Amino acid sequence: MKKELKVAIVHDWLPLIGGAEMVLKEILAVYPNADIFTLFDFLSEEEKSSLNIKNVQVSFLNKLPKVKKYYRKIFPLFPLAVESFDVQDYDLVISSSHAVAKGVITGAHQVHVSYVHSPVRYAWNLTHQYLRQTNFDKGLKGLLVQHLLGRLRMWDYRTANGVDRFISNSNYIAKRVWKVYRRESDVIYPPTNLDGFEFSADKEEFYMTASRMVPYKRIDVIVSAFAKMSDKKLVIIGDGPEMDKIKAIAEQADNIQIMGYQSNEVLRNHMKRAKAFVFAAEEDFGIIPVEAQACGTPVIAFGKGGALETVIGYDDDPTCATGLFFDKQNEDSLVAAVQKFEELNIPGLADNCLKNAKIFNTQSFHENLKRIVDEELTQKFG
Repeated sequence: MKKELKVAIVHDWLPLIGGAEMVLKEILAVYPNADIFTLFDFLSEEEKSSLNIKNVQVSFLNKLPKVKKYYRKIFPLFPLAVESFDVQDYDLVISSSHAVAKGVITGAHQVHVSYVHSPVRYAWNLTHQYLRQTNFDKGLKGLLVQHLLGRLRMWDYRTANGVDRFISNSNYIAKRVWKVYRRESDVIYPPTNLDGFEFSADKEEFYMTASRMVPYKRIDVIVSAFAKMSDKKLVIIGDGPEMDKIKAIAEQADNIQIMGYQSNEVLRNHMKRAKAFVFAAEEDFGIIPVEAQACGTPVIAFGKGGALETVIGYDDDPTCATGLFFDKQNEDSLVAAVQKFEELNIPGLADNCLKNAKIFNTQSFHENLKRIVDEELTQKFG
C-alpha cells in the first residue's frame, strides 16, 4: 500500500487576506492535509477558516511583543526565522514565496517546489524605491539598511539552489526569476474563483480601487489623480501602513471616499457596480484586476508588469478590449487615461471582461500545479 504523501506549505506571512493568501487557499484545495509554516499569523479564526487553513506553525518572531505593528521592519531576521522551520519529515514542500519562504531548508530526500509571486521586491527590483520611501537613502542608517539588503540578496540567491522546481505566477515574474536566480520556471497564473463574483453590465457613476496600502501599490497616485477630477467619484477599499498618507491627500477633495478594510461581500458589491477599476501598481500578476473583470468591470491599469497579461488594452485590440493602460506611474498620466476611457465609451466592454476573466480559473490552476508537482515526485521517488 502506497504511503500517504506528507506535505508542508511554507507561506511568507499571514497579516491579512490578499492575493497571495487566495493562492494559498487554492494550493490547499489540491493538498488539503498539508501543514502550514509561516513567519507571522495575524488572521482571525474566521479568516483562516475562509481560506481552509487548519494546521499553522509560526516562527519565533510571531511571539515578539506587538510585532504586528512593526513586523516589516525586522526583515534582517526573516532568513533566520524561515530556516528555523523543521520540515525534514515531509515528502513534499511547497513554498508560496514573495519574500523568504523559498529559503526553507530541505533535504535531498524531499521535493521542494516554489511558487514565486516575486523574488524579494525590496531587495531586488524595488530597492531604491524602498530606500527613498522609507527615508533610508542617506545617512548612517541608510548605509546600514543598504548593507542589510545586500546580505539579504546574497542569501536569497544562495537559497535558490534548494528549490527543485520553480513556478512563476506570470511570464513577467518568470523573466525576473531568471534574472535574479538564473533558473527556468514554469508559469501558472494565480487562480480566480469566479463563483464568488456577480456579473453586471449596469454600471454606476463611480470608479474604485482596492488594495493593501503599501508603497508599491501606488494608491497615492490614484488619489492624487482623482483629487484633480472633482466631477468623478472614487471609492477606495483597503487598509495598511500608507493609510494616513492616503487620507491626507484625500482630505483635499470631496469626491473621494475611503472605506478602509471591508468584507469580501462589500468589496464584490462595489466591484460589480463600479464604472471601472483603477490599478496603479507595477504588479507581479495582480489577481484583483481579474476579479474586477469577472464582474464585467473594465480596468484602467498602469501598463507594466502582470497587468499586461491580465488586461486587454484598447490600443492593442479594440474589439476584445477589457480596459486601457496609462504609460507613466503618475497622476497626469492616469488623469489622461480616465478622460480617454470616458471619451471612447467602448462597446461590449462588460462581456469582454467576463470572457477574459474565465481564462484565469481555479480548475486550470489546480490541474497545472498537480501536474508539475507529480512530475517532480515521479523523478525523485519513481
